Amino acid sequence: MRRAALLVALALCACKAGEDSRAETALQFPSAHRPVSELGANSVSTEVDRDNRNEAETVMSLAAIKPGMTVADIGAGEGYYTVRLAERVGAGGRVLAQDIDRGALERLGQRVEREKLDIVSIKAGAPDDPRLPANSFDRVFMVHMYHEVAEPYAFLWRLAPALKPGGQIIVVDRDRPTDQHGIPPLLLQCEFEAVGYRLVEFVRKPEILGYYAQFESDGKPRREPRNILPCKMSKGDVTIG
Repeated sequence: MRRAALLVALALCACKAGEDSRAETALQFPSAHRPVSELGANSVSTEVDRDNRNEAETVMSLAAIKPGMTVADIGAGEGYYTVRLAERVGAGGRVLAQDIDRGALERLGQRVEREKLDIVSIKAGAPDDPRLPANSFDRVFMVHMYHEVAEPYAFLWRLAPALKPGGQIIVVDRDRPTDQHGIPPLLLQCEFEAVGYRLVEFVRKPEILGYYAQFESDGKPRREPRNILPCKMSKGDVTIG
């Protein structure tokens, strides 16, 4: 009996410790039943290689980025997509670059100033909240970073109001376990659908070293956080709840 009681106590402590490690602002949402990759490098040293593969042009064409659009680059790092999106949307468009890494944002700010990108603004986000202005964006980009989002349900729920009518979210990632800088496509789709999005396009492209997924609102009233059912992945299958 003592051993059983001790095991129960340890389990309760472990559960409480897991909850205590989460931000208070995320506790109304379910936690993610998956590991999270460590934050990736923000270096721009691979930009030439990425351009040689035609990565950004491929992704922006798939996303139908046009002059005059307003777009957000979440997890912008030091601006590989930010500067190329600015060129694509032109003087009549706007680009908001967001990241939770203050150092990366400072370096990106220097780059924006140096390259005179007047249509680019920079904003710090939070791990469970992109902190984007409401009803503002035609497209929101999350390129090779979604697997680093530790609170996907809170994050995606708070992202939804930032989309304009018909606005879409673009995810580029790799088909890998989430602790290996990727996310299986079925798990990605499940997490988005749990919050109220639907998948509208999915393609694999060698130019982007992974896959391209495009989501939009499912058109239903936004779910209450307590009604969101988390996704779990085991042996290649995804279950809900």
